[in-house]
Amino acid sequence: MIRRFLKSAVLAVCLGLALARPAAAMAGRVVDGATGAPIAGATIVAGGQLVPVDGMGRFTVDTTGPVFARAPGYRAGTFNPAALPPRDAALRLEPFTPKALYLTVYGIGSSSLRDPALALMREKGLNALVIDVKGDRGLVPFPSATALTVPGARAVTTIPDLAELVATLHAQGIYAIARIVTFKDPLLAASRPDLAVKRGDGEVFRDREHLAWTDPLQQAVGDYNIAIAIEAAQAGFDEVQFDYVRFPDANQRLRFAGPTTEKDRLAAITGFLGEARRRLLLYNVYVAADIFGYVCWNLDDTGIGQRLEELAPQVDYLSPMLYPSGFQFGIPGYRNPVSHSYEIVRLSLENALSRLKISPKRFRPWLQAFKDYAFDRRAFGGGEVRLQAKAAEDVGVDGWMLWNPRNVYGDLGMEQQAAR
Repeated sequence: MIRRFLKSAVLAVCLGLALARPAAAMAGRVVDGATGAPIAGATIVAGGQLVPVDGMGRFTVDTTGPVFARAPGYRAGTFNPAALPPRDAALRLEPFTPKALYLTVYGIGSSSLRDPALALMREKGLNALVIDVKGDRGLVPFPSATALTVPGARAVTTIPDLAELVATLHAQGIYAIARIVTFKDPLLAASRPDLAVKRGDGEVFRDREHLAWTDPLQQAVGDYNIAIAIEAAQAGFDEVQFDYVRFPDANQRLRFAGPTTEKDRLAAITGFLGEARRRLLLYNVYVAADIFGYVCWNLDDTGIGQRLEELAPQVDYLSPMLYPSGFQFGIPGYRNPVSHSYEIVRLSLENALSRLKISPKRFRPWLQAFKDYAFDRRAFGGGEVRLQAKAAEDVGVDGWMLWNPRNVYGDLGMEQQAAR
């Protein structure tokens, strides 16, 4: 009797240990879906945690729950370990190069702007759309629970159902990018003056457009923007792109919540992006940051908290705004940038790549599709756009995006526009 009891007890203990034992590990590889070649630098997430990946795309995860995989230059993939071989499972990612148009808060809701843009995409073979989910004036155009906390942020609804919009785009093969204007936010600054950037005299700072900014040193500002990014990711967007993710460029003394040396500025911007990427891990969404074009050249932080070396580790994509009109001082060897659109784009990207020593697929630039405003007022029509696109393609970056804030692309933006 005692022997049987001990045997049963031992069996129960062993069974308990077996039940408590973690699931068997799955050894896998992430590979190019077209060639089968290993993808170095892929991101693998399991159980909400980053998984180490070696230079041959190999990794090991516990076979419980979905496995997320993504890498710049590819569509992200979600895999069920139970449906994969237990050993050396190949996670295949399909190559993808976004070529995008941009639609504002109002553009996405206006059939007179949205429909011609989508028609042009079909005609020209474009495959991606950048959509404001938080615009330049702080408006959030979809039923966002987060934005309800900021008076005026939900003043307009041009996207009644964000998930339905994304599903409609995906059904057409369109890669959906959610643009979030981050620290320039007059509505949050008005409702929470304690979060606003101040002038030296203590009054709220306003930029050249008379718009207020929020303080990148304040965690509450970052939390608000990340919460909106999570809503976009939950709706199914392929990528979240943070714009105005910087300190304001101002020729006056400004006041913030703490010191703003170059080190402090860099820490604030990279800290925000790193935290955003961490919180978005659960959604298998790419994270991008829009940066000034001169950041590709400047060795300092351009006075706004943007330096390539600190930014690159925090995001999947860097998106420099390489508008020739924005290069007011030209670049080495080219003092008239609007006469050298190809060189502006190509040399800026090559200079950035020579500094970072990373894959060109980590870059996707913004290109100019609006009339010059800084030099000779020339039109940037199809020819100029093609020159810029060719430069980006010659460097081998992961596509490009066309900027026109009036969303007029039938003539590729012949009216005078303002750059960012």
